[in-house]
Amino acid sequence: MDKDLIARVSTAIDAASADVWNALVTPAAIKQYMFGTNVVSDWKAGSPIVWRGEWQGKPYEDNGVILQLEPGHTFQYSHYSPLSGLPDEPASYHTVTIELSDEGTQTRVSLSQDNNPSQEAREHSEKNWGMMLAALKTFVEA
Repeated sequence: MDKDLIARVSTAIDAASADVWNALVTPAAIKQYMFGTNVVSDWKAGSPIVWRGEWQGKPYEDNGVILQLEPGHTFQYSHYSPLSGLPDEPASYHTVTIELSDEGTQTRVSLSQDNNPSQEAREHSEKNWGMMLAALKTFVEA
């Protein structure tokens, strides 16, 4: 894995940062825009976070730990997926960072994911996160 291969995507959402934040940390909302995933966590820094669902016809259960949670601003967590085919060890985890910033009447959502094993994997991650952010935007603006 290469810590320098960082996937980065962002979007502007026509909503207050509080509304975007609520969508990021509310399991019922997450299920609506994040590929139908069910998220379980107590939403505290240092706590586990688990994503369960089905991706391309395969059931999955991804896991991680919430590393940073600054309401209305930053949500950072580690993430491991058995679907990666990699062993469940620290070197196989990504760090995902989601940051919110006000842009007038809009909220900028910037997301990064480190530890991609190749340029192709980084591009694939950017495509998937881009789809997720587009769905988040549609959900929050509805």
